[in-house]
Amino acid sequence: MTARPAMQPPGGGRHGHIEPLPNPPVKSGALRVMPQIYRAYLVLDCYFRHWPDVLVNGRGYLCFNPSGCSDLSVPDCVVAFGVDPVAITERNGYVIDEVGKPPEFVLEVASESTGELDYRVKPGIYAGFVVAEYWRFDRTGGGMHDAPLGGGRLVDGAYQAIELTTGEDGVIWGRSEVLGLDLCWDRGRLRFYDPVAGGYLPDLAEAMEQRDAAEARAEAAEAELRLLRGDGQ
Repeated sequence: MTARPAMQPPGGGRHGHIEPLPNPPVKSGALRVMPQIYRAYLVLDCYFRHWPDVLVNGRGYLCFNPSGCSDLSVPDCVVAFGVDPVAITERNGYVIDEVGKPPEFVLEVASESTGELDYRVKPGIYAGFVVAEYWRFDRTGGGMHDAPLGGGRLVDGAYQAIELTTGEDGVIWGRSEVLGLDLCWDRGRLRFYDPVAGGYLPDLAEAMEQRDAAEARAEAAEAELRLLRGDGQ
């Protein structure tokens, strides 16, 4: 992954004395969108787990200051570099004036109640917050958004569409420069591809399957070695 310039985290001490922001209202159709949101969060959180100054979070208010919190600015997933993730999590929201910088990445997952807002209204909101990249994902293939997958990179105060490619297998993908990953629409599933490692980042189920397979291979190799040594049945 491309190295990012180090940034000073916010003053963690002052956050401990601030009342947490209230919980935003729950999306209509939350049972249908939460699996996609939660899967994206887990995959990215695991990927950045060794970066102590990276925040992966979502479903909290994003605002310049507490008085400016709006139900229209509650991203499904936020990634920010060079911050104090514990302080922001304890605040129960991302307050740009307190953190000292906006997040680099915002993702919205389409739902019945917010689908049109995600592609008509929220680009202007997140551009106003100076979020470097804004991505949208629609599991239905464009029934709730204007496209299955969309990404924008902030240029001169507005989002310039990120080029997307559709593979022969129907997978739609585009490169996130800030994450160093490709976001992919794969038969209604949001996936992240690591171009350096040359593979998809595993979700929790896939990671467990990979672990179990690795353990099974190790046990089989050990059993074969015992047989070769003549010390096993």
